Amino acid sequence: MNLEGVLFFPVTPFGPDGELAPGVLADHIRQGLGHRPGGVFAACGTGEFTALSEAEHAQVVRVAVETAAGSVPVFAGAGGPIGAALAQARAAREAGADGLLLMPPYLVQGPGFPEYVRAIAAELPVIIYQRGPIALEPEVAVALAGIPGVIGLKDGLGDIDRMQRIVLAVREAHPDFLFFNGLPTAELTQPAYRALGVGLYSSAVFCFAPEIANAYLNGDERLITEFYAPLVRLRSKVPGYAVSLVKAGVRLRGLDAGAVRPPLVPVTPEHEAELEALIKSGLALVAP
Repeated sequence: MNLEGVLFFPVTPFGPDGELAPGVLADHIRQGLGHRPGGVFAACGTGEFTALSEAEHAQVVRVAVETAAGSVPVFAGAGGPIGAALAQARAAREAGADGLLLMPPYLVQGPGFPEYVRAIAAELPVIIYQRGPIALEPEVAVALAGIPGVIGLKDGLGDIDRMQRIVLAVREAHPDFLFFNGLPTAELTQPAYRALGVGLYSSAVFCFAPEIANAYLNGDERLITEFYAPLVRLRSKVPGYAVSLVKAGVRLRGLDAGAVRPPLVPVTPEHEAELEALIKSGLALVAP
């Protein structure tokens, strides 16, 4: 499966009444597709996966698949309790999605995680998201990579030693297995992941400044110090800003994606002004 290029993780827009806004979502995805992402990952972390009902999740995925219209692969978030994860996976399959980003199950942990993965991978190809309670040892990662339908691993832990050992072990057994940098504002850490042989990453910045995201992909290393590092400092001021700032950025670029849902909180006016200035400076930096 070809996922080369910046991976687009769209926000999930809500209207003034707090309900899903599918028309705005279609516009958001259509605008992103104009900047040639390598794939669309709908109803994932940036898309407030944990705040969506099963019906909303299914609608988000349908809109993404219909809007992409086969131009790029579309993946859907799935996870949590196995019943919910299977329902999300089946709805995504029926919508025509190409695969799943498998979030960790919550609260209960145990050695049966491979069976959890196996059940969901029977529905659609799966990229496992290593984050939170899921911290794999290399031998476990090799076993998971051998499950039919498991095609990749996205790392959200940032443990470079663990990730290097996983990459070496898995690629020895499965040379075509996909690895992704899944840390928030992944571009800041991508030089370190690239050194591990991990070239793919998710880009929240692509949601609101695809020009900047593409310029970085094409080698503009100035953006690390002049855009991404300040953005991470801003993001770190309030828990949940990894999503809230992205939605604010989408609005600042002219598309009202609505508010975030609790437990996330909206960006303060002071921080929004800081984000606006940062976006303007970043766009000026990459302007032709």
